[in-house]
Amino acid sequence: MHKKALGRGLESLIPGLSSNKAVGGESVITIQLNKIRPNRYQPRKNFNKEKLHELAESIKTHGLAQPILVTPSIAPGEYEIIAGERRFRASKLAGLKDIKAIVKYGTDDKQKFDLALIENLQREDLDPVEEAKAFKRLIEEFNHTHEEIAAVLGKNRSVITNTLRLLNLPEDIQILITEGKLSAGHGRMLAGIEDENQIRELVEQILNEKLSVRAVEKIAAEKKTKPAKEPQKQEIELINLKEEIQRKLGTKTNIAGSSKKGKIEIFYYSLEDLERIAKELNLQIN
Repeated sequence: MHKKALGRGLESLIPGLSSNKAVGGESVITIQLNKIRPNRYQPRKNFNKEKLHELAESIKTHGLAQPILVTPSIAPGEYEIIAGERRFRASKLAGLKDIKAIVKYGTDDKQKFDLALIENLQREDLDPVEEAKAFKRLIEEFNHTHEEIAAVLGKNRSVITNTLRLLNLPEDIQILITEGKLSAGHGRMLAGIEDENQIRELVEQILNEKLSVRAVEKIAAEKKTKPAKEPQKQEIELINLKEEIQRKLGTKTNIAGSSKKGKIEIFYYSLEDLERIAKELNLQIN
């Protein structure tokens, strides 16, 4: 039933897809791997290296079970992947020189993204944050509504809306979800909390105490019902100090604790960024 819903939804979301054969159709050919380029609209960003090597070994032993899906590129004689980048990467690892591919003609950028997204979701290849980012691109770049995305994927509209809420979380919390340290269910509960400090405190509690999603839901509900406290004088001083440190170091910082004890977090986003911060602190990295 699920696959049928996906098939019907794909045709309704991408008008004219079923008539592509009339325009130019499809053909299965063998293409040299060095003539194939990754999909610019690939929603999946993380490829598990261990699983790629496992697939490469399988391809060496049994061959490629299913051709990849490509479309002609702007460059003559070259092709761009619509679906199957994981199989493409694994084939390269397996030492193959060419690969079987279904060539689809007459696809535009919107269709490429739609098809790549659907293939990944059918195979459950996207992590929750990648899925949310893909939905966001469908909405912002291709003007899809939540209802249209839900229809094409055979899901309820609320699933799309709740998945998108993950993008409201701080980036470092999103990374924890991508790494599997927090579940998408945890993320949805956390996204309902407005105070970023409360989110971070609860994340620490989840990781330390291995809290279930249901337990987090109860805690989040309690935080919503509690009246916001007026910041004490000491808390105001800590907030001002945090802002001063951020200005000084030119990066995001966080101070957790009180005037008696606590911790300072300094965020960096590359090795060069870390080296710059170290210089600001008069530190040397050997």
